[in-house]
Amino acid sequence: MLIANPRAARTRYPAELRAILSIDKAQQSRQWLSQWREIAPGATPLHDLPDLADTLQIARLSVKDESARSPLGSFKALGAPAALVRQILRLHPDVDPQGVLAGRHADRLRNYTVVSATDGNHGRGLAAAARDAGCQCVIVLHAHVSKERESAIAAYGAQIVRIAGNYDESVQEAARLSAAHGWQVVSDTSYEGYQDIPGDVMQGYSTIAAEIVEQTAVRPGAAGAYTHVLLQGGVGGMAAGLISYFWEHQGENRPRFIVVEPAQADCLMQSAIKGRPARATGSVDSVMAGLACGEASPLAWRFLETGVDHFTLIEDDEAIEAMRVLARGSDRDIPIVAGESGVAGLAALRRLRGDAALSEQAGLDAQSRVLIVNTEGATAPGMFEQLVGTSADEILQRQRQFSRTNHVR
Repeated sequence: MLIANPRAARTRYPAELRAILSIDKAQQSRQWLSQWREIAPGATPLHDLPDLADTLQIARLSVKDESARSPLGSFKALGAPAALVRQILRLHPDVDPQGVLAGRHADRLRNYTVVSATDGNHGRGLAAAARDAGCQCVIVLHAHVSKERESAIAAYGAQIVRIAGNYDESVQEAARLSAAHGWQVVSDTSYEGYQDIPGDVMQGYSTIAAEIVEQTAVRPGAAGAYTHVLLQGGVGGMAAGLISYFWEHQGENRPRFIVVEPAQADCLMQSAIKGRPARATGSVDSVMAGLACGEASPLAWRFLETGVDHFTLIEDDEAIEAMRVLARGSDRDIPIVAGESGVAGLAALRRLRGDAALSEQAGLDAQSRVLIVNTEGATAPGMFEQLVGTSADEILQRQRQFSRTNHVR
């Protein structure tokens, strides 16, 4: 399913949105995280996949590989840590922001507790940041979060709270615990009375777009290297963070943005249909755990409402096949470790290019230059191997061999 967004605007980036997310703030967050030990130095790879582009009959296909961002395994290493730094600056304006994640203010923070709900990756990022800052961390997990993901979060010293419900109910439980104990929620989704920190999280994600702009040498106000950018949905935070940066930098010449969701977690498509933040119509139970969200973030929706051109849905089996496609690689395409949520863009692109009517509606043709973002690696290695049939380590070995043979840096 694909729907066009009737509210999509191809204008200069609105001032009211710039007041929330901006290039200046994105570069500030980027600088604060640049020395953190959990962030890899330099930009993550931007790989061209010419064989897959030929198969899909488009001019170019590139994948921004966030699996290489951090030992944490996903782009979420950019969100919660940046938000934690900004929140601590609100409490202690005199601290050195780059010293927060280096633990230089741990004495002042030892009795400070942050709490959040998560499907896995956000909680892992917050737990790692809290550990290094020297504060306490509580993570609320819902029933569908695997034991493997729970163990990965607990390894960073977070206290785990389990509930029987779904992701949205875990968000409610985190808010309840915050109110009961005086803890600070650091969430990537907003709700009534809670906007600033989710904005900080989204601003951290903008680093991905900043790197792509630099890697492709896009001039301000000019059309860039890509005609289409396919972005994961979830509550909308990642898409909002990237769209805001591209839109401010390129203005009216921004690329066409397509947001992708699991069919059973269609809260953003429903928001587009109803013209307001809405709930999903399905079970909100998907193999794409990071995208299994039942309710759109109202703050993120402010950016998606006019910044997204199309919304589309994919099935779990399409995501699994896309994982295998990226893992295989080819003579000219580097093998990539991409997790269940990381492949949403490719899964959607394969579906759209397999249907002439959908391709025409999305403006996809032989001249299209498409960017997708692999938002996560094998953050649950056992699940990854079960779905792909090969371990992440084996794929990484082939990736290194490909890079040596083809002189890829």
